[in-house]
Amino acid sequence: MPAALIHSPKRRSLCVGLAALPLACPPKFVAASEEDASDPLPSWRDTAPKRTILQFVQRTTDPRSPDFIAPVDRIATFDNDGTLWVEKPLPNEVYFMLARVKELAAADPSLAERQPFRAALAGDAAYFHEAGAKAVAELFVATHSGSSQEDFAAQVRAFLGKEVHPKLRRPFTSLAYRPMLELLAWLRANGFQTWICSGGDTDFMRVFAHEVYGIPAQFVIGSEVKRETRRDGGLLAVWRLPAVDAINDKDGKPVGIDRRIGKRPLIAGGNVLSGGDIAMLEYSRGRKGPSLQLLVNHDDAEREYAYAEKDDASLSAARARDFTVVSIRNDWKTVLAALEQPAREGTVSLA
Repeated sequence: MPAALIHSPKRRSLCVGLAALPLACPPKFVAASEEDASDPLPSWRDTAPKRTILQFVQRTTDPRSPDFIAPVDRIATFDNDGTLWVEKPLPNEVYFMLARVKELAAADPSLAERQPFRAALAGDAAYFHEAGAKAVAELFVATHSGSSQEDFAAQVRAFLGKEVHPKLRRPFTSLAYRPMLELLAWLRANGFQTWICSGGDTDFMRVFAHEVYGIPAQFVIGSEVKRETRRDGGLLAVWRLPAVDAINDKDGKPVGIDRRIGKRPLIAGGNVLSGGDIAMLEYSRGRKGPSLQLLVNHDDAEREYAYAEKDDASLSAARARDFTVVSIRNDWKTVLAALEQPAREGTVSLA
């Protein structure tokens, strides 16, 4: 996320998202009907993408199949923002950044007089349009550094525990797409390792990845700030430094996968927005033997947010490289699951 935001159109500037905040009304989400226990993907419509997924997993896990893949090579990597959970009108990590700017300014009021903090506090989109990536980078390192790993995780947990999505009025941890949660669980039931490979900060995602997706922290690949060891209260700690170490977006994603996993994914999933996932899907497509690439297309303005790319890069790549395009409007029966806890004040209904 924000580290990728520094260089990626998908998250190119805070100002683009800030300008998009005033939507007329939040989208409506519809809960799924009664599920057929025999169906591993009950929130998916019986359309081509679902059949493709079911058939691919069946033939790559059946020892009698010529396409059988040993469990050690059953690797599935998924982008996070826009693929596993909602990313509009801003990527959720940007809301964390904005909350952290407020906390930092409360501790040091002089920040409110300095750019880019003054613009972030005021929601001044015009400033970020003019200042560009450098200003966003300064916000990112300021809000994601200067603490131990444990303290940073505590900051993220505190944010997720008290804040709600400003338009959907739901806890951020309830913004995962139900069809994708079903897919992750079913893949694991069939011997797949499920990984996150996202432009978001690795340690931001690690805090909630297991709770929300069932993905352990060590299976998260993301962008990172530089780190060092230092003494903190008499204990040796890993300290987060105010500098970007790695951008895990676009062509950086195959590098991140190679560094952490050491092999091409059998399944890779991304989404339409900036072309940020094309390289990961193409990297998966290049493995010897069978592979499957999924591209989520946000085309349902009623139940979610509808958006596309001006250059149509992701869908063009899907057509050229035979990626499987998943239409939210046509291929998902539901988008988000019903809230397990009573809705917080102001939360939209899922009716």
